[in-house]
Amino acid sequence: MPDFEFPASIEALKEPNGLLAMGGDLSPERLLLAYSRGIFPWFSSDEPILWWAPDPRAILEPSEFIVSKSFGKSLKKRGYRLSLNKEFSSVVKACAAPRPSQEGTWILPSMISAYSALHRLGYAHSIEVWCEDNLIGGLYGVCIGKAFFGESMFSVKTDASKTALASLAYIGQMGYFKLIDCQVESQHLTSMGARSLDRAVFEHKLENAISDDMEQVQQIIQGVKPSTMHRVPWASMLPESSVELFLWLNT
Repeated sequence: MPDFEFPASIEALKEPNGLLAMGGDLSPERLLLAYSRGIFPWFSSDEPILWWAPDPRAILEPSEFIVSKSFGKSLKKRGYRLSLNKEFSSVVKACAAPRPSQEGTWILPSMISAYSALHRLGYAHSIEVWCEDNLIGGLYGVCIGKAFFGESMFSVKTDASKTALASLAYIGQMGYFKLIDCQVESQHLTSMGARSLDRAVFEHKLENAISDDMEQVQQIIQGVKPSTMHRVPWASMLPESSVELFLWLNT
C-alpha cells in the first residue's frame, strides 16, 4: 500500500458538496490513486490542495453524446483539423487563461506541472483543434482504462471545444471509453448529453471502466517507475478533421 490514502467518499461533505480531504501533494502516484477512486483536485491559489468527490457526479456516456442539427452543420462547414497530444502544454495553458465569466483560475502552475508529469507517463492527454495553423480549441484530461476524466476545455472560435469533446465521444463509441467524467453538471455539458449519477453508481461504473489498466496503475501508486511510457490503444482513432468526424458520427 502507498504511504498515503484517501478517506472513503461517503465521508465527503455535503456542503461544500464533495469536499473530501485537504493537503498532500500532486505527485503522479497520488493523482492516479485519486482518479482511480473517483476523486479529483480543485483549489485556488490561496487554499491548500483540496480533494473532491461530489454527489451527484456528472458523466457523459459516449453513446449518449448529442449532435444537434446546428452543431452538425458547423462540423461540416468549418473544416477544423484535429490532433492528439501535439500541444499538450499549450492546451493546458490556454485552459488556464483567465475568462470573462470567472475570477482567476484554478489551473495553477502546480497543477500544470502535475498534469504535465502525468502526460509524460502516458496518462494525461490533450485533443487539439486547429484552424489552418492556429490552435483554436481543445481539451485535456486523464485516462485510465476505458474512463476519461475531463479536466478542462477552451475555445477561441465557434464550436472548437465542442469539436474536441465530440471526437472524444466518437472514440468512446468505437469501444475505447465507457464513460467520460465531467465532474459536475453544467448546462453546456447537459446540452451535449451529460447527466448526473448518484456517486455510488458512478463509482461502480468507474471501477468497471478502469479495471484493464489497474495493474500498471497500482505499480505506479506503489512507487514503481514504469520502464516505458503508457500507450493508449485509441491513439490512432482520432478523426483528422471535423468533416471526417461529422461523417463518422452520422453513419
